[in-house]
Amino acid sequence: MNTNWNLTGHEWAVDMLKKHVIHSATRHAYLFSGPPGLGRRTLALRFAQALNCQTPAAPGIPCGECRDCRQIEAMHHADLTVIQADAEGGILKVDQIRESRKLLSLKPYQSKYRVALFLRFHEANDNAANALLKTLEEAPSYAVLILTADNPEQLLPTIVSRCEILRLRPLSIAEVQRDLENMGVESGRARLIAHISGGRPGYARRLAQDDALLGQRENCLNEILSLLPASRVEKFKYAEQLSKDKDAMRQAILFWLSYWRDVMLRTAKAETPLVNVDRNVEIEGLAGQLDLSTARRIVVHLETALERLEKNVNPRLLAEVLLLDLPKL
Repeated sequence: MNTNWNLTGHEWAVDMLKKHVIHSATRHAYLFSGPPGLGRRTLALRFAQALNCQTPAAPGIPCGECRDCRQIEAMHHADLTVIQADAEGGILKVDQIRESRKLLSLKPYQSKYRVALFLRFHEANDNAANALLKTLEEAPSYAVLILTADNPEQLLPTIVSRCEILRLRPLSIAEVQRDLENMGVESGRARLIAHISGGRPGYARRLAQDDALLGQRENCLNEILSLLPASRVEKFKYAEQLSKDKDAMRQAILFWLSYWRDVMLRTAKAETPLVNVDRNVEIEGLAGQLDLSTARRIVVHLETALERLEKNVNPRLLAEVLLLDLPKL
């Protein structure tokens, strides 16, 4: 394993965490924040390996090959507990926090530290968040708690104040493209995926390895364009179909949000590079037909719909309102 823990980017975060390991200055709780697909979970697992590797390649650098490293990588280690909602966009519940607290009260079975990894903690309900606060206050010295979340502001300030916060940022498109090319992805395809990923290496790798996801994106963008001139009846019919699968609906809204942000940027004459570079011509065309306030309104409605979907608002009603709010072009 290299000095950057085999990660693409986030060198400053790796350096900080390595120093904590080397100098035995580990905090009892960390919060890794940033957009999904940025590598938050991977960084957390590498940190857990660095804490518990029995045969480090160098101080603070896990070997990646020993039993502990392999088990942590697979998230099946006796001293690693992973807590997350059943599905992305779901709800992390109080019973899961209580169960993790029981495990944290036990001394490590085979390693130096017992690590609890709370993935996407912004999905925790109020009871779960309050239960974690109690856990943070009572965590034993051998326990390290790592939370991941999109944004610290989504969490209770009392939780955030008890964590060492590492705000991870998207990488440059060039960095992500190089990473994909090193994986064997053809240069043109790597460039497109790097743009679509918005500088998120984890998401880029997922797109590169899953042709179905790229196909799904293509279909979603084609469908939203075909709905712009559609009748109310056609929009209601599409909304009914879309709302039958909440996960697919959430993914569609994410694709649409990325697309309409590009339209908004072009409407505003911003110099920012497009995410959806392969749809450049139609994005420029839409930007020429809309004013900035309309483009911004669509983006805000999509962001609101995503938030409401995660709060279990009726998905069919949500889809109907969203589609009726589209401009008729």
